[in-house]
Amino acid sequence: MLDRSIESEILRLWHAEKWPVGTIARELRVHHSAVRRVINPQEVNSSEKKRRPSKVDPYVPFILETLEKFPRVKASRLFDMVRQRGFDGKPSQFRAIVASIRPSGHREAYLRLRTLPGDQGQVDWGHFGRIQIGRASRPLVAFVIVLSYSRAIFLRFYLSQNTEQFLRAHEHAFEHFGARVPRVLLYDNLKSAVLERSAGAIRFNPVFLAFAGHHRFEARPVAVARGNEKGRVERAIQYVRTRFFEARRFSDLADLNRQATQWSLSIAMERPWPEDKRITVAEAFEHEKDKLLPANPEPFPCEDRVETTVGKTPYVRFDRNDYSVPHTLRGKPVVIFVDEASLRVLHEGKIVAEHRRSWDQAAQIEDLAHIDRLREEKRAATKSSNLDTLGHATPSAIPFLEIAAKRGGPLGRTTRDLKELLRLYGATVLESALREALESDLAHIQALRHILERDRRESGRVVPRPLLLPDDPRLRDSFVKPHDISTYDRLIHTEDADDDPAKD
Repeated sequence: MLDRSIESEILRLWHAEKWPVGTIARELRVHHSAVRRVINPQEVNSSEKKRRPSKVDPYVPFILETLEKFPRVKASRLFDMVRQRGFDGKPSQFRAIVASIRPSGHREAYLRLRTLPGDQGQVDWGHFGRIQIGRASRPLVAFVIVLSYSRAIFLRFYLSQNTEQFLRAHEHAFEHFGARVPRVLLYDNLKSAVLERSAGAIRFNPVFLAFAGHHRFEARPVAVARGNEKGRVERAIQYVRTRFFEARRFSDLADLNRQATQWSLSIAMERPWPEDKRITVAEAFEHEKDKLLPANPEPFPCEDRVETTVGKTPYVRFDRNDYSVPHTLRGKPVVIFVDEASLRVLHEGKIVAEHRRSWDQAAQIEDLAHIDRLREEKRAATKSSNLDTLGHATPSAIPFLEIAAKRGGPLGRTTRDLKELLRLYGATVLESALREALESDLAHIQALRHILERDRRESGRVVPRPLLLPDDPRLRDSFVKPHDISTYDRLIHTEDADDDPAKD
């Protein structure tokens, strides 16, 4: 037995709204025979025999939903809207029908099961396991949009479901459909689209709302736990699983997406159109294509954006990988912009580093120019450290180096030679020799060595000399094996015996 409230609604829709039995049964989710039992069967049969098909019939669901959202909209405006969707009837007939079906009070929105060309698309993600990239295991997800009228499918795989990838996937889809956009896109309660909802209140992701406004389409989430309201995209994902992905071989993500695009434009378009098996989805799409809205030619910024500060090492981290930046940015704030293929680092509005994006993990992506400049700074720092050491131990070394530099001498080599003389002779002896060289205007390393060697001979000091060994580890690390000297004794005895005159 049907509930009294359902029976009452059946009678209201039949008598007041003039809905046919099939529409009442479909929308109230009851069997058509139950609807007939509530209505006088004789009246049903006689009314349905008298009723003639009308050009407006396919547009009635659209009109009802529009009136639900905008109950005071004029029939003339509705007429313009349905004309954009293909209606070619007369305005007088149309106004009469609108007057008969315009609701007098609040009613639940009508969900269109039969959509008009270009009016609606359905969106969802599908999970297809994981993919190994280097040391990283990434989720493999498919983004699918199906046009509700023609059933044309857009398919592309991604390694993330974040908001930036979500928006980027839409841009790819619109390009796939010829830079065209459906008027309405239906969504499940994806976090990229809907942040939260309570009863009828919905809080959209503000970035996604800006994206929808940029391309001028309506984003519409389906009711909670009512996935059947976007059943076409659910079936499309299942179709992708069975007709495309099963036993599919691919070398990497780019190869998989090339195959997905080819499949979407061939096999998926060649299947029969569900509304009329005599034509294909491709033929239905050709009829629908011009009814889609043109996408905004200006691209929407879909890059990941991260603000960070460069640490002690000249790298920034994004998605578990490190990317090099100029070493001069240590401790400074930067902004990272990332898309599917590249990563850019900006400081004070200027690009300071560009890299390919890595989907690996714990990888270091480096620009050789950044590393070379860091090495140059390290070498300069080493020179500065050498000067500090010399200046502290032998103050006269600084003016000695300044005079040597003015005369065009090799400053780096002179600094190394002074450090070696400091090691051999000590600070006191070297400082005395430096003063003598400066007083005699002999700021040359050879003159300094001559002074030091003269003083050594006069004082009788012994200067340790470095033992220079070859770099060959076979010689450097080998040990000398002592020889048995008894062989020399035998040689001596043999020589004595040869010299014995008794043998003669």
